[in-house]
Amino acid sequence: MFIFGPGLADTHPMSAAAVAADLDPARLRSWWARSQGLDGALAGAAPAQVLARTGWARSVGGAAPYLGLFARAGSSRAEVDAAVAAVEIHELPSARGCTYVLPAEDFALGLAVGAGAPAGEFAAARKHLGVTEAEIGTLKDAVLAALAEADRPLDPAALRDAVGGAVRSLGEAGRKRGVSTTLPLALGLLQSTGEIRRVPDNGRLDQQRYGYVRWTPPRQTFDDADTELARRYWSWAAPASLAHFRWFSGFTAARARAALAPLGLLSVAGTDLLIPAELADAFADHRRPEEPHYTLLAGIDGLHLLHRELPRLVDPADAERPVPGAKAGRVFGSDADPQCHVVADRGRIVGFWEFDPEAGELVHALFVPQDAALKDALARTEAFVRDELGDARGFSLDSPRSRAPKLAAFRAAVVQEG
Repeated sequence: MFIFGPGLADTHPMSAAAVAADLDPARLRSWWARSQGLDGALAGAAPAQVLARTGWARSVGGAAPYLGLFARAGSSRAEVDAAVAAVEIHELPSARGCTYVLPAEDFALGLAVGAGAPAGEFAAARKHLGVTEAEIGTLKDAVLAALAEADRPLDPAALRDAVGGAVRSLGEAGRKRGVSTTLPLALGLLQSTGEIRRVPDNGRLDQQRYGYVRWTPPRQTFDDADTELARRYWSWAAPASLAHFRWFSGFTAARARAALAPLGLLSVAGTDLLIPAELADAFADHRRPEEPHYTLLAGIDGLHLLHRELPRLVDPADAERPVPGAKAGRVFGSDADPQCHVVADRGRIVGFWEFDPEAGELVHALFVPQDAALKDALARTEAFVRDELGDARGFSLDSPRSRAPKLAAFRAAVVQEG
């Protein structure tokens, strides 16, 4: 059997046994975990190095970036916050216009591929709300002037005061479309070109209170930014399908195919998965480690979210497990995304967890018995969250109160052994 490049004559020979093994779900999961640095290989690495090696970390005002860096490298909150302060890593609008935490080497690329979202929002406001290019241009100039004169980051309220009449209310029509004034449109466009950046009020990534400052990001030109994104994506997520890449990038099918065409990706026989030629031999030779390696991750960690195909990380025996705190009948295997933080072992999700800040403890529901390694992983993460983060919110609106049904379900459940 062979691995073939899509639409290409080049082939990469593999034995029939190797190809059959490649399709074993447990083996695939362990390869993805290895690619994501969830095997201990990145212990002690700097946050920027981890993100460059394993991919951008989704940030929605929750603890995911901290949890991901701790799981991969053992990074403390202080180390991550120091990297943010030094702009070695930064939260930027990038793929699909969503915010991710990126390493400095990818700032220019992230901005380039994310620029379409604020441009689209402005086009919609121009069409439906009567916003003009001239008024947004004037507002952008006023924002830049205000930030140039400021001796500190300015939050949106301070910016509104500083620019005065340059901001216009969009009335009820705007509120219905989620844009109450013209200021967010101007800020989005300025962020997409790197002229400003937003900085967290207290230097932390797990909140959504920001100020804005002027900025000149590292300049970098690309022959094709889409292809550069595809190149990075398959170094983080391979083997992955065109559909997986489309989810991550937000590209149309035609745009995604054009982006990956120069890469000469090889297809894994019997699947729709693609892999770079330079990884094919390592992929063929990979064997699932015999010993468990447990990591506690956010539900939106890259292990899941780069592909956003949850069943590939779920053992069939676990697919019918009830979703903690959800309505009766809702099962794990039917969800698009985990509804809790997860425990993973060599790429397989083997449990759920959340943190109870009032009790100062990590609460969990596991699918496997607790051996010494799992107990250690649970204890280390509990101490990290309790002592350094204070909580492990899944997203900005998550709170102990909203989390209460899940915590109660964990405490009431009998631990199931797999």
